[in-house]
Amino acid sequence: MRGVFRFEIMKFVDEAFIDVSAGDGGAGCVSFRHEKYKEFGGPNGGDGGRGGHVFAVADPNLNTLVDFRFSRRYDAKRGEHGMGSDMFGAAGDDITLKMPVGTIITDAESGDVLFELLTPGEVITIAKGGDGGFGNMRFKSAINRAPRQKTPGWPGEKRNLKLELKVLADVGLLGMPNAGKSTLITAISNARPRIADYPFTTLHPNLGVVRVGPEQSFVVADLPGLIEGASEGAGLGHLFLRHLQRTRLLLHVIDMAPFDDGVDIVAQAKAIVNELKKYDPALYAKPRWLVLNKLDMVPADERATLVKDFVRRLKFKGPVFEISALTHEGCEAMVKTIYQHIKAVQRSEQTPEAVDPRFAPDSE
Repeated sequence: MRGVFRFEIMKFVDEAFIDVSAGDGGAGCVSFRHEKYKEFGGPNGGDGGRGGHVFAVADPNLNTLVDFRFSRRYDAKRGEHGMGSDMFGAAGDDITLKMPVGTIITDAESGDVLFELLTPGEVITIAKGGDGGFGNMRFKSAINRAPRQKTPGWPGEKRNLKLELKVLADVGLLGMPNAGKSTLITAISNARPRIADYPFTTLHPNLGVVRVGPEQSFVVADLPGLIEGASEGAGLGHLFLRHLQRTRLLLHVIDMAPFDDGVDIVAQAKAIVNELKKYDPALYAKPRWLVLNKLDMVPADERATLVKDFVRRLKFKGPVFEISALTHEGCEAMVKTIYQHIKAVQRSEQTPEAVDPRFAPDSE
């Protein structure tokens, strides 16, 4: 009997290359009126139509660039040529490419960043269609009453683009494989990632919305586990470190009860911090809090000593949360503290609106 095999395809794609071409403009027309009893009717050749544009729209319902891996070329329609009887050519049809929020569009040849889609529903023009050519009616003048000039349409823009996705999340979870990040995001949000008792269960970022109260929420991202050497390409986490660059807060999840008693959890934690520093100093400088997980597996009379010794050896000065993602112990208090921090950061990021001097309060 043949065995039945099941394969899991990694559907998350955060990088793709595409070629886009806007439509060329239609050519102008040379034409003259032909009317009974009018020997010299004059020119009536119309202009060509504009070529189609290529737009990109930020679609909040998308979270990968996988579609652009299978279809790399996108061409807008060219404009129609001008015609006689003062008729202009029709504009070419535009095309709109749907991309996830957080997509960075870069020139593949120069490496220059052209656009960033940061707001749901945002629309940008990534390639402009060429203008239509002029018909001979454009060249009529007092000294040139029967012009035979026309111009071809202008070519549309053509670009080779690199698409790169950086997820937009307020909080990013990082840690060693099997630290319990997937269990944690399941406990505090609406995300339902795959959970198993072996490392590297998470193969792509998972986003979850954490609801604290009415109209009070924030977004958390769970990334594949990091290992030492990740910044140089070891493991899976290096592929997704970029997604942490837009977060406002990092939660460093620590497995306080590893299966292997010989594992030095302090050394593992320091290795993760070093990988952040090697990958991007700005990422290393982000606020980072400790989440000591799986404390339900530590005897109650040993927890305080274990936590105190760990923090002392790590020389960590920031906030520390003692939780169990499996039993939800300590998660509620942690979530409320995170929300208050996110709101404070958001307020500090807001630029004060300019005040009209006529309505400004009188200065004392």
